[in-house]
Amino acid sequence: MLTPTPLLPLWSTPIGVHRHAQADSVNGLLVRVFQSMRATDAQADPKAAFYASRDDLLQRIRLPEWEGLVRFIVDSLRQTVVLANQGAWPEATPGLQIALRGIWFQISNHGAHHDVHTHGNCSWSGVYCAQVDADAARRAHPVLGAANGLTRFYGPHFNQLGGATMDFGNAYLQSAHLDVAPLPGQLVVFPSWLAHQALPYAGETDRVIVSFNASVHAAGGNDQLHAYART
Repeated sequence: MLTPTPLLPLWSTPIGVHRHAQADSVNGLLVRVFQSMRATDAQADPKAAFYASRDDLLQRIRLPEWEGLVRFIVDSLRQTVVLANQGAWPEATPGLQIALRGIWFQISNHGAHHDVHTHGNCSWSGVYCAQVDADAARRAHPVLGAANGLTRFYGPHFNQLGGATMDFGNAYLQSAHLDVAPLPGQLVVFPSWLAHQALPYAGETDRVIVSFNASVHAAGGNDQLHAYART
């Protein structure tokens, strides 16, 4: 067996995947709330294939089911962040503070998509699926097939592959993207710098997601991280 002593596995990309235990009982209500908010938005085109709300849902929705989803998002983000930063934080980092900088919903159908992008002014982002066609029906679309409505994440080396030599020696680079199927109740947490897109979606039901941006701080401020890095 080869010993990987000289191998330094640097700069991995952490992605957390979580399941909301109460999804089946709350998703339907939340979708109806989102649809009502869209219908009462004077700036919205009711016939448009894509709609995105403002990112101030923390201030606009007051429902126990919504508050439960927000708690689930924060708890899942905390778990992902702690696991991702093992070995990078000081050994004692009490009082972790998580701030949701923006949270919004999107409704799409009829081939609507969201092109490749990243998120600014935050360290982590996420997407929660509230509604989509059943997986078998989604994958059976006659044109879009299994890619229907996927979220696609692009590896940090993706932009360098265009002019790179691809051979047997760098086979580990040739899986340059990760496709995540939309499943109701599933939350995907990812670094905000990670390029991603929502592929075109068409279905009997709308694809409804909740997205967020978040920042994470230690109770004593970020200076202790800088001091740790200098040691």
